Amino acid sequence: MGYKDQIDLSKLPKHIAVIMDGNGRWAKDKGKMRIFGHHSGVLSVRDVVEGAVDLDLKYLTLYTFSLENWNRPKLEVMAIMELMVSTIHKEIANFMKKNVKLNAIGDLDLLPKKCYDELMNAIDQTSGNTGLVLTLALSYSSRREILHAVKNIARKVQEGKLNVEDINEEVFEDNLFTKGMPNPELLIRTSGEFRISNYLLWQIAYAELYFTSKLWPDFRKEDLFEAILDYQKRERRFGMTSEQVN
Repeated sequence: MGYKDQIDLSKLPKHIAVIMDGNGRWAKDKGKMRIFGHHSGVLSVRDVVEGAVDLDLKYLTLYTFSLENWNRPKLEVMAIMELMVSTIHKEIANFMKKNVKLNAIGDLDLLPKKCYDELMNAIDQTSGNTGLVLTLALSYSSRREILHAVKNIARKVQEGKLNVEDINEEVFEDNLFTKGMPNPELLIRTSGEFRISNYLLWQIAYAELYFTSKLWPDFRKEDLFEAILDYQKRERRFGMTSEQVN
């Protein structure tokens, strides 16, 4: 029996976030250039998205390119951007077929114009889809996102549109890039690293963390199913005791 057959479909996490790590190491282990790993990682994205659609998951957010990744060698960054443009263009038809709605968060204005335009076109074309919301975290930094939210709130207070006494968690979340999305209930990180890497720091406050030693290009939907099954075996207490939860 596969992992998918063991999953309780009535207890699926509404939102799964993924840190897709290990493309470069995967390529290095094979004596290839790092970009070869990024190309292979695209196949993993396609397979995992297909698995999410198969389960009728509502939200899947992928850490695609961090704000700090701009500091990588220029040649690698350019290759990643070109890969992103070609991949998004090719995947639009598949998104339409599978009813996937594309979304993106981060400092998107830092993307090269060609990449930004292709991304916006794909978001626009899939905006009417009602299935899985696939969010790409691009040029993304959680600390930058939090600062952006603080500045937005401060500006509203300064303009008299918001009272300080009315600032609460809901107001704060309405000023995050993820406004309107449920917080992730499961965070998956590949490659054997045990850190969050400045990813959705506010949103994952009560997420279950799942770490796997698999490098991202080797990660497939069966691995996604295994992570979800592990999630379903955990007791989520949110600060309460086991007796209270049960």
